[in-house]
Order: sequence, then C-alpha cells, then structure tokens
Amino acid sequence: MVLALASGAFAQRPPPARPGAADKCPVCGMFVVKYPDWLAQISFRDGAVYFFDGAKDLFKFYFNLKKYQPKRSVSEITAVHVTEYYDLEPIDAKDAWFVTGSDVFGPMGRELIPFKTKDAAEGFLKDHGGLQVLTFGQVTPAVIEKLD
Repeated sequence: MVLALASGAFAQRPPPARPGAADKCPVCGMFVVKYPDWLAQISFRDGAVYFFDGAKDLFKFYFNLKKYQPKRSVSEITAVHVTEYYDLEPIDAKDAWFVTGSDVFGPMGRELIPFKTKDAAEGFLKDHGGLQVLTFGQVTPAVIEKLD
C-alpha cells in the first residue's frame, strides 16, 4: 500500500489547500484551523481534501482508509502534505523526514515531526531527544501505534 503512494501515485499533485473554520480532522474530530502549525492533508483525484491536526492522524487515516472513508482507495490519492516544523510551510509528505519520540508534542500528544531535509530532522532529533528519523515509506502502523 505504501509503495503505491511513494512510487508515483502523485502524478498530478494539486497544491496544498487551506482549511475552513468548519473543517474537522476525520480521525479525532478536532477543528484543524486552530492548529495551522500542525496541519496535514490528503487530496483525492475527485478534488476532495481531508485535513488533519497532525501527521500522526494523517497516517492513521491513510493506513485505515476503509474505516474512515470506505468508498475511497489509496490509488485515488493525488497528494499528501504536512507542515514543515521549522518554516511552517506545507511540504510533500512523500519527500519529508519524520522524527519520532521527541519532547515536542502536537495537538494530540506525541507526534511525528515533519522536516524538509534529513539534516534538519537529525538536528531536531539531537536537540529534542527523538528516537529516530523516518521517511514516508518507513512510517508504519506500528510506528503510529507507539505514539498513542
């Protein structure tokens, strides 16, 4: 499932969208506009966009699409964006580096912290007691479970 997403399923990537005041995370139900520093999103071929209050809930949704959106499939995903920790700009999640186990918490507690570069992620890991640096493809359901 992850390989399909990481290996070219983003042929026509839409730019990141902005959430409205009524947009809620489909995983936890929080209003995402309150957490712009943690915003993440998945875009689908039909133009639908789902917003999340952090990368952790984005991955929960992605790994269990049948639970959250049973009529959708991973093959319909056109883009996945997360907010880069330092510059607070959206970046392509498939190109991001994620730190786990740090002393920095997101809106839902322990979080995957996204970075544009591996160097930035490794520096953050040293400064904030993180456990590991992972690529998009290395994030698994087991990694996400350990964050809860």
